[in-house]
Amino acid sequence: MTRTARRRFAREMDSIVDGIAIGASGPVFLHCYDQPAGGKWVDDVIPGKLVALDRASGEQLWVSPCEVGYGRGFGAGFGSEQDIVVLGPSAHGHRIVRMRLADGELIGVGKIDLFDSAVVSGDLCVTTTPRAVVAIATGAMEEAWQYRRPGERYHDLARHKNSIFVVYTNANTSRQGVLRLDARTGEFLEEVVSARLPAIHAIGAWQGGVSILTRDLAQVLPRDAMPRFMTDLATHKDGGSVDTLTLCSFSADGSQGEGPRWWRILSTRRGDGTPDIAMKCDEGKLYLVHEALIDIRDAVTGRALGEWTVPGLDESVAWDVCQGAALVAEEERASLYELPA
Repeated sequence: MTRTARRRFAREMDSIVDGIAIGASGPVFLHCYDQPAGGKWVDDVIPGKLVALDRASGEQLWVSPCEVGYGRGFGAGFGSEQDIVVLGPSAHGHRIVRMRLADGELIGVGKIDLFDSAVVSGDLCVTTTPRAVVAIATGAMEEAWQYRRPGERYHDLARHKNSIFVVYTNANTSRQGVLRLDARTGEFLEEVVSARLPAIHAIGAWQGGVSILTRDLAQVLPRDAMPRFMTDLATHKDGGSVDTLTLCSFSADGSQGEGPRWWRILSTRRGDGTPDIAMKCDEGKLYLVHEALIDIRDAVTGRALGEWTVPGLDESVAWDVCQGAALVAEEERASLYELPA
């Protein structure tokens, strides 16, 4: 049964929201910018600011100019010294910025390379470009390690404890898979998913494994799994002959040849009929978003835990989940919902 999530607060914003950060406790944060009059701006980057909101009421606690502005690449999260960390573009190239949680006071700024995706943690900020995976020591704001191999292009990433999972493309075949790196050193550990998939749309990590949204899963299935997969495909309500969107989980323990632990075919419709689904992973749960719905599943088994309607989610520019709280940001509004799955 689909239920409507309980809204803790909704707050209208005077500026445009383009990024968010939410932790297990304390304030939630919005990265914002002010649209220039007429939409014209000389530089590539529009100046930004950071807003802290009370987690219970949505009351604005503080607002401060932020060295990171609006442009290509964004990441935000929390350091280990009562600080919030923001990565992104500035008028002087890409930067990492640390600010105090309590009042937004600037702690430090460091220069970093351009990036596309980022995961921010207390010890490391890990970013990807097509050419490299780069880790930056959060406190020191300096590069800790870099990983790259010939013939690979890097895309999205996820982290769980000491494992970094990276979606990559084999440049020779244009097929995608998932690598696992040691978060402490950047050392290659294993290929969790071999690069035989046509596309990986989203990735999430949990204790002992990784979950992905993909299509044409048969490309990486072992032979003994094919009969069950073909039965699932033939009995799917969409009636198609190929899975166009599938959710699946893989173990990260050196058993790559065993294929996925489980899978759920979400769609066999082609072209525009394929649903646009995003995914986050938190505390061993997968949160799948389609329009204004969040479908919550257990990451280890794929078991459905609940489905919730979240107003504004279909119009959001950013959303995230942490310990059952969903922060949803539309362009000029932020809302926090409870998801007690």
